[in-house]
Order: sequence, then C-alpha cells, then structure tokens
Amino acid sequence: MKAAQLSVENISWSPKPKSSNLLFSTTFKLEAGGILGIVGPNGAGKTTLLRLLYRFHKPITGSVKIDGKDIWKLSARETAKQIAAVLQEQPSDFALTVREIVSLGRTPFHHGFGSNRGEIDEVIIEKAINFLELQELTNRYLGTLSGGERQRVMVARALAQEPKLLILDEPTNHLDIKHQLEVLDLIRNLSITIVTSLHDLNLATSVCDQILLLKCGQTVGYGKARDVLTEKAVSDAFQVEAHKEVLQPSNTEFLTFHLNKKGN
Repeated sequence: MKAAQLSVENISWSPKPKSSNLLFSTTFKLEAGGILGIVGPNGAGKTTLLRLLYRFHKPITGSVKIDGKDIWKLSARETAKQIAAVLQEQPSDFALTVREIVSLGRTPFHHGFGSNRGEIDEVIIEKAINFLELQELTNRYLGTLSGGERQRVMVARALAQEPKLLILDEPTNHLDIKHQLEVLDLIRNLSITIVTSLHDLNLATSVCDQILLLKCGQTVGYGKARDVLTEKAVSDAFQVEAHKEVLQPSNTEFLTFHLNKKGN
C-alpha cells in the first residue's frame, strides 16, 4: 500500500447555510505515511472534521487535497480507491458474513457488489482477515458479533480497500485492552497515512506523529504532542486539571497525562 500527503486548507463547515459553524478555518498538512491524532472534548468538532476528510461533508470554505488533488474534483469511486474510513457507528443488522463484509473493501475496484473478483482480490481479502485475526469468524454474520469484533471487521474491510489514507473515528472504542493494543500496533505498522480521533490522550501521544487539538470547532494547536499538549492547553480545552509526565525510555519521549476535575 502507498501513502498519500494530506493537505487541509482553511476548511469550515456548518450544517445549514447561515447557521453557526461547527468547524472554523482549519488548516494543516500531514506528510505521506504520517499519523495524525485529533483530540478534544465532546463537541470539539473531531467527527465533523473526519467527515470532511472522507467526503461525507463538503466544506463551505477551503479544500481537502490528497497528493495535491482536491477530493471534491475526484469521482466518488476514485476517492474510495484512495481513502477508507472506519466509523464509530457500526451496522449490526447486515445479513452478510464477515468475509462478505471484508470483501466490500474491493468494491471501488469493480462494478458493484457481486461482480467477479480476481485472484489478487482474494489474496488481499485473506491478508486483511488474517491481519485482524478474524479467521474463526469468517462465516459468522455481522449481527452476531460483539462490538469489538465488529470493529475489527470494519478495520479489515478498510484495509482490503488498500487506501492511501485511512480515517479512523475512535478506533479503540468497544475494544478490550488486548485488542486496543493490537489496533494501535496495527496503526503504527501500516505504511499508509492515517488520521484518527482518540479520546485517550495517553494513547494518542503513544501512537501519533502529529496532534491536532480542537475546542469548540477551532484549532488550539497542531504539531508534535510535546508542543501541543501542554498542561495549560489540555486544562483549558477539557476544563480539567492536567498534570503531564515526560518519560524517556531508550531515548524515546512518551507523555503521560493525569486528569482530575478542577478543584479536586
């Protein structure tokens, strides 16, 4: 899989014309192969931003470009060949098996579900299933799976799409600790560009190259975690008391946050 450069230039969005914006003048650039973590309190605009990146919402100002091309000047099929998304809202009533769901990742490369897939498609599908350790679930229907199992299926479907840019909305939701760590390892080891929203600051700082901190739809900071996630910035954004520790095992810097209600 190849990685793409992502350029976001001055994008804003509101649900209706002349209504209040939910996202204001957001700008950043993520180099090919980079991992961006979007963090912020509930209502900060994280999901809205992700929806703009995978073409669910069209910005009212600005542009989203992948390898220099505005995604709204590409066809939906061409966009789907380059960008895959794993969302928080997981369907549970599909009358499809795990293998059929993962196979949907190949749809942008063919004309509709049920079209003949080639040998290379089957190899890619099998690789994605094995990577997420879904071998024993391939014939199960999606509705019979736990939330964590469904999450792994959706990640496998996205990987079968062979995207250049992978969008993950809270990818560790519904997962136990073992599978949280496995998904984070997967994120670290994929050779593609990744944008993910995370509610856990410690997870975000451990896996992401860049951090975008949002509050009320506005950018508080963008850059390395140590520069963006200061105690003051985290305290102001989340309205908590934040205490940051810097750990440096083997010359690698890790940040750990301890958060408490203000006044405690």
